[in-house]
Amino acid sequence: MSILVDLQRVTFHGADRPVLENLSLTVSSGERIGVVGINGAGKSALLSIMRGDLTPDSGEVRRPRDLRVGVLEQEPSLPASTVREALGSGWQVDAALDRLDMLGFADAPIPSLSGGQRKRVALARVFSRPVDLLVLDEPTNHLDLNAIRWLEQQLLDFAGGVVLVSHDRFLLDQVTTRMVEIDRGNTYVHAGGYSRLLEAQAEREERAATAEQVRRNLARTELAWLRRGVKARSTKPQARIDAAHRLLASRPDAPARSGPLDLSVQTPRLGTTVIKTHRVSFGYGDEALLRDVDLELGPGDRVGIVGPNGAGKSTLLDLLAHRRNPTSGTIKHGSTVVVSYFEQHDRELDPTATVQELVAGPRGVPGSPADVALMKRFWFTGALPATKSGELSGGERRRLQLLLALAKRPNVLFLDEPTNDLDLETIRLIEDFLSEWPGTLIIASHDRTFLSRTTDRLLEVRDGTVSDVAGGIDAWIARTVEPETAATGETNPPAVPRGRALRDAEKEMTRLERRKQTLTEKLLTVSDRDEQARLGGELDVVLRDLHRAETIWLSFFE
Repeated sequence: MSILVDLQRVTFHGADRPVLENLSLTVSSGERIGVVGINGAGKSALLSIMRGDLTPDSGEVRRPRDLRVGVLEQEPSLPASTVREALGSGWQVDAALDRLDMLGFADAPIPSLSGGQRKRVALARVFSRPVDLLVLDEPTNHLDLNAIRWLEQQLLDFAGGVVLVSHDRFLLDQVTTRMVEIDRGNTYVHAGGYSRLLEAQAEREERAATAEQVRRNLARTELAWLRRGVKARSTKPQARIDAAHRLLASRPDAPARSGPLDLSVQTPRLGTTVIKTHRVSFGYGDEALLRDVDLELGPGDRVGIVGPNGAGKSTLLDLLAHRRNPTSGTIKHGSTVVVSYFEQHDRELDPTATVQELVAGPRGVPGSPADVALMKRFWFTGALPATKSGELSGGERRRLQLLLALAKRPNVLFLDEPTNDLDLETIRLIEDFLSEWPGTLIIASHDRTFLSRTTDRLLEVRDGTVSDVAGGIDAWIARTVEPETAATGETNPPAVPRGRALRDAEKEMTRLERRKQTLTEKLLTVSDRDEQARLGGELDVVLRDLHRAETIWLSFFE
C-alpha cells in the first residue's frame, strides 16, 4: 500500500470563517474515502487541496511527483469538441460510454449536450484513463440505477485511492473504507462506511449532551458560591472568581445552521379523486415515448418513479402535473388539487433576480416581514436574501426551489431528482418532512435511500410502459443489490399479487409504521404523566390496527 496524498495540519480559511482547521489525513492506494458535510462546509475545498488545485493557508501537503489524478468536478469542464474527440478511442472508452448510456452520443458535439449528459461524459473520461487517485465530486448526479451500479463496481475494483463527495448514502455505505465529516472547520475521521459515521455522530452528540449537563451543574454551583454576598466574595481568590465567570459565559458550540429547516406549510384537504389517467400516450413524431398509461393516484399516495435515463420519467411527471399535453388519452385532476413542482433543473429561476424578489413574486413586495420569516425558515439569512439566484451555490439554488414550491401551499407535490446538489443534512430533514406531509407525493429519483424513506409504491418506466413494481421500493432495492437468481441457481420466487387492494394494504401498513415510530419517539421525551397515558393509549390503538393491516396483507399470499 503506497501513500498517494498526505495532509499534515492543513488549515484553509474562507471569506469570513475557517473552512478547514489543523486537518491531518493520509490517503493510500486501496482506500476509498467518503467526504460529507453541509453545503459550504469545505468539501470541495478539501478535494481541490488534495488534487493540487488549491493551496492551503498553512500546513503541508505531500504527494508523489508522478501522481496521476483523475478528477470529476461537480460542474465538469469539457472541450468544445465531439465526445469522441474529447475521450479518444479504445474499448475502455466505449465500455464506459455504453454503461453510462452515452455510446449513441459519441459523435455529438459536447456543447449540444445537457448538463447531465456532460457529467456522464466527464465520468467516462475519468474511468477510461490510467490514474492512481480518483477525486470525485457528486459522481452519481444524473446517473440511472444501472450506471450507479456500474460506478459502484468500478470503485470497488479500482486499485488506487478514491476520495469522493456524495449525497448517495447507499453508495457511501457500499464502497467507502473511511468517512471524513467536515463540521464548522472541524474534521472527524471514521473507519467504515456511512452507517459507522451515523453511529459516531450519535456517540459524539451524546458526549456533548453529557458535557453540557456537567457544565450546567458546575455553573449552578459556582453561581451559588458567587452569590454569598459581596463581603464574603471579596475574600475569595480572584482567579476562582474569573474562572466562575468564564464558566457561566461559556456555551456549547452553536449549530452549523440557525435552527432546523422549517418546511411546515398548511395543505388544502384533498378529495377522493386526485389524478387519473386513461390510455395516455406521448411521443415525438412517429416515436412513442410512453404508451397507453393507465394510473390512478389517491389522497396520501406516496409514489416513487424509477427507470433508465431517457425512459420518460420526467415526461411522465410533466404529463401528470399538466405541464405537458398527452399525444392521446386523458389526464384528470380532482377539483381540490393544488399542484407544485420541484424540478430537476433550475431553469425557471431568473439568474438576475434576487432571492427576495423570487420569493415575493411579480405581485409581492421584496423583503416584506412575511417573506423574511419564510426565507429564515429555509436558512436564507444575512446577505443571502439580496443575492442573485445565479450567484448561489448549487445547494442553495435547490433549497430556493424547494422554498418556492412549498410556498404555493400544494396538496400534490412533484419532485424530480430532488436530492441532486443537496447536502445530507438537508436531505434527511426533507425526508422527515415528507414522512409526515399529508398530501399526495410523486417522486422521480435514483436515490435508493431517499425513495425507501419517502415512498410506499413504486412505478417503473421502461420501453414505453409504466407498471407497478411488485413488492414496492424495498423489493426493488433488494433486487438491485442481490446477485441474479440465475447465478445462484435459485428458482424464481412466486409472483407477488398486484392490484389496488394489495397497494392499499401496503400503504396502510407504512402509514401505521410511521405513526408508531412518531408516538414511540414522543413517549421517550414526554415527562407529563397525563400526556404519557394519552400517547400510550393512542399507541395501543395503532399497534392493533397495524396487526390487523399485516394480517390483511399476508392474506394476499396464502
